[in-house]
Amino acid sequence: MRYENAIKLLGLAQRMQGSVLGLSLYDIEEQLSCSHRTAQRLMSAIKEVFPQTEEAPAFDDFKRWRIPSGTLDKLVSFTAEELVGIEAAISVLERDNLQDHVSSVRSIRDKINLSLSGKEKSKIAPDVDALLEAEGIAMRSGPRPHAEPHVLEVLRNAIKAPSKVRIKYRKRRELEIKFHTLLPYGIILGHRHYLIAWLDNPKANKFLPFSIPNIEEVEYLDEGFERDEEFSLTAYTERSFGVFQEEPFDVVWRFTPEAAVHAKEYLFHPSQTMEEEQDGSLLVKFHAGGKHEMIWHLYAWGDNVEVIAPQELADEVNPHRRTWRAFP
Repeated sequence: MRYENAIKLLGLAQRMQGSVLGLSLYDIEEQLSCSHRTAQRLMSAIKEVFPQTEEAPAFDDFKRWRIPSGTLDKLVSFTAEELVGIEAAISVLERDNLQDHVSSVRSIRDKINLSLSGKEKSKIAPDVDALLEAEGIAMRSGPRPHAEPHVLEVLRNAIKAPSKVRIKYRKRRELEIKFHTLLPYGIILGHRHYLIAWLDNPKANKFLPFSIPNIEEVEYLDEGFERDEEFSLTAYTERSFGVFQEEPFDVVWRFTPEAAVHAKEYLFHPSQTMEEEQDGSLLVKFHAGGKHEMIWHLYAWGDNVEVIAPQELADEVNPHRRTWRAFP
């Protein structure tokens, strides 16, 4: 067996031990980007090398297999690159002021360090130090999201339960404070952090975003609710360019030839397509709502972008484009 195949096999075995539900052939195809026949060969090799492999209880139409806990413990090791990845994650979370996540990831890092032998630590420590020096993540200057750890903790517990919450909320640019009872469904992290929730109100007919920095108090009500199983946080976010929801529409932007190379580096929306024109300009097309957030983003491109559709967005952006050659 070639070395890369052995590495692939061990990686698959680790996934099978780490999965409570087990892995199906379909899972292997998807995770390893391989054919069905290759997935079958890998599973046969797993069963041969690890006879402890067992068939997991079925919960759907697929057969699944897993490796009992403890089987591979002596084969698990950590590389310098993996440990640096954890440090990078901590830096990014600190940068975005997600202190509860910082504590969780630091705890994982400390547990990993406890599992390493003295010999392993002395072997990879120099590489870790060198990579951290070379790949340090700078703390972003300027504004960053504010989120009280206590607020996030209560909201996450309520989402997991699920349980209703009562919040003391102040809208942006408004002084009036309101109290809302909410059915919390998820949290969107980004430039600003938002709670996506349903108002506990007979007149409510849609999910709404609540800016977490504007939640001044939150109370866990210990009053459960039945989640709408059809709700998908991913589908909710993909309806819009940002957080604010409105009926999606077809969007077409044209970037100038000099901006095209930079625009290609961006994923503006999961549904986007890109088309190069003969003069070197770039057409970006996608389907989403969120006109105001599009306007905020487009201003950063100055006159290096032109809105082709929809006309309403073009009327607001195109006349105000500035002669500005900087890119976001």
